[in-house]
Amino acid sequence: MTGGPGDEGGGPSPTSPTGASPVGERSLVLRLGLPRDVLGPQHLAGFVVTAVLTVLATRGLLAATGYPQLGGGGGLHVAHVLWGGLLLAVAVVGLLTYAGPAVRPAAAIVAGVGFGLFVDEIGKFVTSDNNYFYEPAAALIYVVVVLLVLLGEVLHGRGDRARDPNELLAAAVDQAVAGLAGGFSVRARHRARELVDAAGDVHGSREVRALLDLVEDDARELPDVIGAVSGYVVRSTRRLVRARWVPWITVAVLSLTGAATVGAGLAAWAAGSGIPAWVVAGMLLSGLGSLVCSIIGLVRVGRSREDGYVWFRRAVLVSLLLTQIFLFRLVQWAATAGLAIDLVLLGLIAAELDVIRSRSREASMVPVEAHTT
Repeated sequence: MTGGPGDEGGGPSPTSPTGASPVGERSLVLRLGLPRDVLGPQHLAGFVVTAVLTVLATRGLLAATGYPQLGGGGGLHVAHVLWGGLLLAVAVVGLLTYAGPAVRPAAAIVAGVGFGLFVDEIGKFVTSDNNYFYEPAAALIYVVVVLLVLLGEVLHGRGDRARDPNELLAAAVDQAVAGLAGGFSVRARHRARELVDAAGDVHGSREVRALLDLVEDDARELPDVIGAVSGYVVRSTRRLVRARWVPWITVAVLSLTGAATVGAGLAAWAAGSGIPAWVVAGMLLSGLGSLVCSIIGLVRVGRSREDGYVWFRRAVLVSLLLTQIFLFRLVQWAATAGLAIDLVLLGLIAAELDVIRSRSREASMVPVEAHTT
């Protein structure tokens, strides 16, 4: 067996010439051949967002049309959970059929629509009378969405956590799969080279760079709706936080929503409504927790802007992961407005933290550059 371009002794050595860890010392997941897709968080987010929008669109359309039943007569009723299952199957067939990354954004959208149609009928399958209008259905759907988001966090970790260089190199090869078949657009080639550069000088990186150089140019590529929307959202939020008044409006809205949640919990408790006591107690405690995080952020933001916004982020996460569950149980689909506000706030806070940390990194590099010059 002949050696590769960087091997002088025939076969590849168990360790990289550059000092990379041998295969036996890598994580079990990588040793099993399961590198994560670097765009996985983006695709998972697209899947979840599409599912949520599908649920809201389905509920709105059915309410507007008087909840018609589609069927062929004779007691038949084609529930939309069946269409959801069909779309999920289509997405899986696509992922199992086509190699490379190009199919994943489209599959995420198709699967998101299918899952949204599926989970929208959860009320029918947790009640003995197949009650689509089961009151806790909104809260149950939201819990499912939260669990999916947490699962994505567990699988991919935080975005600023370093990935294994071998995983990044595998991601570059994954990009090359599509390029070898259909060529690289300028954007695709740039993305693949960025991955190789991020992997560093690990075993196989020179060969992968050479492989990328062999890929021909071709501007045609499958549209990536998720990537386009994600890029637009990131650019828009970063432009917004450049205005000095936007962060403070964000803080004000965050504090007001936390106070309003606590007030709503107290009002529901005083009114003696038929809502279970644990729902009111949960909303009150989580709303109070979010409000406390906001106040701590306000106190600390004057001394450390980054520290303050970290606490603001915690306040929004408490609201999203806890408070909203109880709100959906209390007011059902009317809680969607509060959910939208929390998501916008989270995007603005994340953008502000990104700007703060970028400036901090740039500032920390200045003395080193000045010293070297």
